[in-house]
Amino acid sequence: MEVSANTPAVVTGGASGLGAATARAIAAKGAKVAIFDMNDDKGNAMAEELGGVFCKVNVTNDEEVDAAFAKAREAHGQERILVNCAGIGNAIKTASRDKQSGEIKHFPISAFDFVIQVNLIGTFRCIAKSAAGMMTLDPLSDDGDRGAIVNTASVAAEDGQMGQAAYSASKGGVVGMTLPIARDLMREGIRVNTILPGIFETPLMNAAPPQVKEALAASVPFPKRLGEPTEYAKLAMCMIETGYFNGEDVRLDGAIRMAPR
Repeated sequence: MEVSANTPAVVTGGASGLGAATARAIAAKGAKVAIFDMNDDKGNAMAEELGGVFCKVNVTNDEEVDAAFAKAREAHGQERILVNCAGIGNAIKTASRDKQSGEIKHFPISAFDFVIQVNLIGTFRCIAKSAAGMMTLDPLSDDGDRGAIVNTASVAAEDGQMGQAAYSASKGGVVGMTLPIARDLMREGIRVNTILPGIFETPLMNAAPPQVKEALAASVPFPKRLGEPTEYAKLAMCMIETGYFNGEDVRLDGAIRMAPR
């Protein structure tokens, strides 16, 4: 599907990081982008920069997601592109022993559930609602192409580190549902793919001390640096615009394989 002038698109988590880079790449083609995010200031600033619309939304809330899609569609029309970048993480061991007191604690189940709700169920919620809308559109080509969906997982889906049980489970779920969803939607001309980013230069990573970032960059086989959000955006655009790209989960990581810690 060629992204062209006025193509409606939605990017969740689009106010910063990977989402912002992708929103900019889509808008550079002339598309109309709706930014779904929790951050009012950054979301409104991004929408103003791109000539799009900001929709404040918590992807764990059904009503908020419905309202956001309604606002985006009222402004731009039914989206043909959905990119899911909204996500969170935490670092808690399944069970651990306090080094000083010896007290044993387990992973708070509510904290595990929250990561699953945002990263996995939130992603699926946006996919299902967007796909239902895309099904109302006329095909764009003889192939019957109606739209394209790109999801964000993580290399942690395949080689999660200590403390990443919830994060890895949520991202592994995104990987696991990619092919079944692509098959669910194959007769409707809606393609679904997922990117598994490695260690990227994002606002969260920028908050880390320089020595931490340097050590992480050194752990990447090649090139020995953190990934750039624009590189994620390029792969997302390739998935969107290449008609034969469907049902795939692609690592974008400089060949890194994460160590246990």
